[in-house]
Amino acid sequence: METNRLGGSTNLLAKGPSKPIGGKSNAGRPAMDSVLVLSDGSAYFGKQFGAEEESVGELVFNTSMTGYQEALTDPSYAGQILTFCYPLQGNYGANGEDWESNKIQVQAAVAREICDDASYSHFKAKMGYGEYLSQNDTPGISGVDTRAIVRKVRERGVMPAAVSPIEGGLSEKRRSEIVAELRLKVQKYDYGAINFVEKVSTKSKETYSPKKISKRVALIDCGVKMSIIRELLSRNVEVVSFPYDAKAEEILKEEADGILVSNGPGDPALMGGTISAVKSIIGKRPLFGICLGHQILGHALGGSTYKLKFGHRGSNHAVQNPETGKIFITTQNHGYAVNKLPMDSVEALFVNCNDGTNEGLRVPELQIISSQFHPEGACGPKDANFLFDEFVKMMK
Repeated sequence: METNRLGGSTNLLAKGPSKPIGGKSNAGRPAMDSVLVLSDGSAYFGKQFGAEEESVGELVFNTSMTGYQEALTDPSYAGQILTFCYPLQGNYGANGEDWESNKIQVQAAVAREICDDASYSHFKAKMGYGEYLSQNDTPGISGVDTRAIVRKVRERGVMPAAVSPIEGGLSEKRRSEIVAELRLKVQKYDYGAINFVEKVSTKSKETYSPKKISKRVALIDCGVKMSIIRELLSRNVEVVSFPYDAKAEEILKEEADGILVSNGPGDPALMGGTISAVKSIIGKRPLFGICLGHQILGHALGGSTYKLKFGHRGSNHAVQNPETGKIFITTQNHGYAVNKLPMDSVEALFVNCNDGTNEGLRVPELQIISSQFHPEGACGPKDANFLFDEFVKMMK
């Protein structure tokens, strides 16, 4: 039997790795300053933490008050610099359980204030926030006005940015030169042109097995969060994960009871091969799409997607079921949305209460459901995970 990508037991109900994946550490090095440079030329100077590395990515923000370890390791953040709205980060350290993949996925972390690596407090913690980033070769900047940064992103939209360590005590002239150099690098960065799914998807078929197997799901891994797999395992569903570019024939050959298209990073319009595979599978197996998987299903059903100004990222986003009027508080992490689909049979399963964007699809006769949000996100903590139960029922 194949093992999971962490090289351990196929039973993900057990503990994850005892500590994060190793890497370089900056322990014992002198403190450095850092700078965040945006594509509009604005610069925010602060203190460096984590790895002493320069990094370029798309600047986004997350509104959650907790859950920074889950956010940092979410593959959907690949290629992005993540700004945390909540002002204090790292107060409960990092542990070996609250992970969504085997490494930190963000390009860099931006925080107003971080808890010192010697001051965090939690009985599960293995290390501090800064050390966690260092061991994953990820830079961070603290001591900046995150409120001002978030307001700018809300007004102007997500934009390319760079985080870079700099020596303390530099002259204003040298600082200006560094900002100009970084701005040139930032302006060349095009997040929407990069296939990040290719970077985070599994490279080969993998199997995750619960102790008792009642159903089997073929998962198209576009950057799956491990919480999704844990939800399926807790329902006695075995998960067979395929690379994002697997052919429809290969997936159907598995003879699974249902197929799930996972979350992931980047522009869904770049996923032509995956969209084509899903289109060939429609009507042959029950289908469930989450986040990017929802957008891929939208394309496969004849629709399209568009980029949101600043996206939805956090654990406090309200969505409504138009049929029942019931509202759910959800966890979200996406920068694209599905347009209205041409098929009359496609129902809007959920709608965003803030901006009216589509948050889910349902096609009963084809046994399709999808959610733009993350039903495994545990913000309620169980407001929306009934969708996994619906998916299991569809497979009977």
